[in-house]
Amino acid sequence: MMKVVLFLLLLYRLMKLCTAWGSNIYTLHVDNGADIQSQSRVLVTGAAGRTGRLVFEKLKKDIYFEPIALVRTERSARNLIKSCDLCGLEHVFVCDVVKDLNFDEPPEELEGIDSMIICTSAVPILSKRSLFSALLKIPVNLIRRRKLVDFRSLRFKFKEKQNPEQIDFGGQVAQINLAKRLKMKKVVIVSSMGVTDPSHFLNSVGKNFDGSGNGDILLWKRKAEKYLIDSGLSYTIIHPGILTDGEPGLEEILIDVDDKLIEYGDRSIARADVSSLCVAALTVGKEKNVSFDCISSNFDNSFSPKSAEEVLTDFLLSGKTANYTL
Repeated sequence: MMKVVLFLLLLYRLMKLCTAWGSNIYTLHVDNGADIQSQSRVLVTGAAGRTGRLVFEKLKKDIYFEPIALVRTERSARNLIKSCDLCGLEHVFVCDVVKDLNFDEPPEELEGIDSMIICTSAVPILSKRSLFSALLKIPVNLIRRRKLVDFRSLRFKFKEKQNPEQIDFGGQVAQINLAKRLKMKKVVIVSSMGVTDPSHFLNSVGKNFDGSGNGDILLWKRKAEKYLIDSGLSYTIIHPGILTDGEPGLEEILIDVDDKLIEYGDRSIARADVSSLCVAALTVGKEKNVSFDCISSNFDNSFSPKSAEEVLTDFLLSGKTANYTL
């Protein structure tokens, strides 16, 4: 009787393990008969950010990939492990891309990396002084029937050693150099729309009213993109519009080049859709060098929107890519 009970208990635990495994790994790619047990190792940098985390989680649920998350601090590593299913210490690498990538021998955690998805970016913070000044003007604006807060008067700055030149150029150049040393097969960069326009308002973020300060984030991003293109590595460069936290696959993904999509009224796209495009760049786009912009748009409800892989496949057939002479 005891043996029967032990057998049933063991069977129950095995069923729970299989259920948990099946609920977390559900994507399977079959590529020309490739061995699905030979996973492609992918380094996702900036994995503590909202977009980078979605990319990492999507790859983690795909049996074809073995992602490694690169984060800047141990605190970010702990938060990622806590929030992401099936993520352990062996899946996270703590490193500052600005100063810690110039090692002579790559650490064991980075051995066998096939591809890299770069999601790092400088992040501005609101200047407390400009916020305090704007709050003081509220009573006067109320009396004069003006907008309570003039958001154009708010100023932003970057943390020390984390400005666009250091992160979006220097940090990305260091990551690209790492990819060359490790002989990676593919590098994907998540950049931003607007890089063709030096006067874009995002370039003013971080600057003072007199033009001094650390800004020009889009210009630094574009310089890093050119560095990748000239590196000889296989690449995909993605310029998303305004990033939102919506669900994936709810809207039609639109792709074009050279900021032509800026003409659309709504230039947003869900981070989740961008993460799907990143993964698609490693599958249907792995043999192509391409740079493109992307947004999403409402679609005819009588049809389901195309998947990111289908949209990217269609775009690649057009032969378009961004013009870096602009």
